[in-house]
Amino acid sequence: MKQIRYRRVLLKLSGELFGDAAHGGIDVKRSALVARTVKSLLKNRVQVGVVVGAGNIFRARVDKDGAIDRVAADHMGMMATIINALALQAALDRLHVDSRVLSAIPMPEIVEDYVHKRAIKHLERGRVCIFAAGTGRPYFTTDTAAVVRALEIKADVVLKASDVDGVFDKDPHRFKSAKKFATLTFDEALKRKLAVMDATAFALAQENEMPIIVLRFSEKNVVNAALGKRVGTYVS
Repeated sequence: MKQIRYRRVLLKLSGELFGDAAHGGIDVKRSALVARTVKSLLKNRVQVGVVVGAGNIFRARVDKDGAIDRVAADHMGMMATIINALALQAALDRLHVDSRVLSAIPMPEIVEDYVHKRAIKHLERGRVCIFAAGTGRPYFTTDTAAVVRALEIKADVVLKASDVDGVFDKDPHRFKSAKKFATLTFDEALKRKLAVMDATAFALAQENEMPIIVLRFSEKNVVNAALGKRVGTYVS
């Protein structure tokens, strides 16, 4: 991968980075770590948009008996992302970092409505934009929301941060022999059936040539990736 300094990034964060999925809720220390990482990006003159997941609060498991249908479950998940977005904003406030939560679902008493031109203005003024409520529509994941927002704000790259250090040829949690890819093309990922992102998000990134860096979340990894250093797996 050619080393490039990215001017504007879209940071996709899994909900588990904000709290323990086994017990649910938000861990203040974890939220603070995420906030410190975002502040470090700003110190390196990187404009930051963030899309948050909600796995620490709610995972859409559609009941086979129809107790919770898919649309209702997805709406619940979207609402949960707003909780994480507000937690991140509160953590950024404690670090004196100016941020805005922009929601795809209107909640004017709590957060701003998402408007892509408004988001770009916030970014240009040095504010962090935290994009909540996914795309505002059911059947679309926060992975898809991350790629959509990255394209709309004209980000240079999507940094997908979780507890996995890149893309592997098989599940690294189950197989010690799993090998990590340093770089991948979209076509290679499809041919090998590698789960980089969900299919809709991946197809959208491929069609619009939006590069994705999949990495293990840490302050050092995220900053190094934004500075163009080799971290995780670079998919383009």
